Amino acid sequence: MAQVNVTINGRQFRMACEDGQEGHLMKLAKELDDRIVELRGKFGEVGDTRLTIMAALTVADELSETAKKLRTLEQDIAALQDARSVAVDRTQATNAAIIAAFNAAAERIEGLARKLNQTVGSPGGPIAIG
Repeated sequence: MAQVNVTINGRQFRMACEDGQEGHLMKLAKELDDRIVELRGKFGEVGDTRLTIMAALTVADELSETAKKLRTLEQDIAALQDARSVAVDRTQATNAAIIAAFNAAAERIEGLARKLNQTVGSPGGPIAIG
């Protein structure tokens, strides 16, 4: 495990993390420290512990809101996948209906052509049409 020194609210902390995660941990510590500095600017010196708790609560609130958005997006994706599936089924049914209509039209045309050949060709023999 790697070791990283981070500064949060003016205090140094030695933190352990997995190898390769040092930069990420340092970034997270900086973001937390920045929040504490921002809160100190808004509320003044209300105590280090209170500022740290307020910063943690803002992070927890953002995490909660992000989780809600994620759930909403997951539901939207599921609804879109269902709609896509319905659309695919409808497209396949429409294609099948079109093919059946073309086949029926072709059969009718062939039948009419046969009748025409029989009618036109009766007196002197069949005349091919088509």
